[in-house]
Amino acid sequence: MSADTEAEKRAARRASRGVPAVAPKGWAMPWRDRGGRLSPLRILTLAAMILPLVLLIFDWATDNLGPEAYEAATHETGRWAIRLLVGSLAVTPIGRVLGWPRLFQLRRMIGLGALAWVLLHFLLYVGDQNWILWRVAIEIGSRIYLIIGFVALSGLVVLGWTSTDGWMKHLGRGWKRLHRIIFPIALLALLHAFIQSKADVSQAVILAGLLVWLLAWRALPARWQTSIPALALLSVAALLGAVGIEFAWYALATNLPASRIAAANLDLAFGPRPAVLSGMIAAGFVVLAALRRLAGRLRGA
Repeated sequence: MSADTEAEKRAARRASRGVPAVAPKGWAMPWRDRGGRLSPLRILTLAAMILPLVLLIFDWATDNLGPEAYEAATHETGRWAIRLLVGSLAVTPIGRVLGWPRLFQLRRMIGLGALAWVLLHFLLYVGDQNWILWRVAIEIGSRIYLIIGFVALSGLVVLGWTSTDGWMKHLGRGWKRLHRIIFPIALLALLHAFIQSKADVSQAVILAGLLVWLLAWRALPARWQTSIPALALLSVAALLGAVGIEFAWYALATNLPASRIAAANLDLAFGPRPAVLSGMIAAGFVVLAALRRLAGRLRGA
């Protein structure tokens, strides 16, 4: 058996215990793999995380962000921060379903990408307050959604700072317990997004449904985490969870008709609604599992 295969199996075992697949020495270059070689997979991932920033800068430079450019850019960077945060949590399930342990090396990278985006989000918010720090502090302390967002940001900073192998060795078993706070951080980030978005919570609903899926997947026994029937049931759970969260939000936080909005998920005349989209995205894991099984049978034929 090759050394690469052994390394991938060790990575899979570590990932199933919630331990990062690799422990880079210090702050390694993000485009290089654990052996110091250029990694096409990491380069593509890095490019995918940077491209939205390039487009945002272009829109700002060409006055496409509207009269409130700082506010528009702040909202957009916040949305990308949450997308990448949820994406970092999806790396392990995707790697397990595909039987591709090498994918686990992206988890830390995407998590640090989410941290970079949320720091940019905060920096732009400070800029929107004319860089007056005392005003920023007063605003954060007086608005609950800003307090929630700042707590989530602080938690991500802690996780990013302690993501190196040096901190893993220093904290020992406590490192794993510390990094489990990524899940409550994700919940806080989504709550911040819901409150900030007010009436239009479409993207927040999609991400909430996916987070329901991710949390439920981690609660499954390991032998069920790649089972097609289990993954199919989780897709339904993601859809229903998103519908329930959407209904609760509109019922408790707005004056809009929550029941009619929930019922609209059954009407696909104008395309799938956010809750349905979350279920469809979750169903992608079923497709991945089926394709992996089919590929295995073809190889064995």
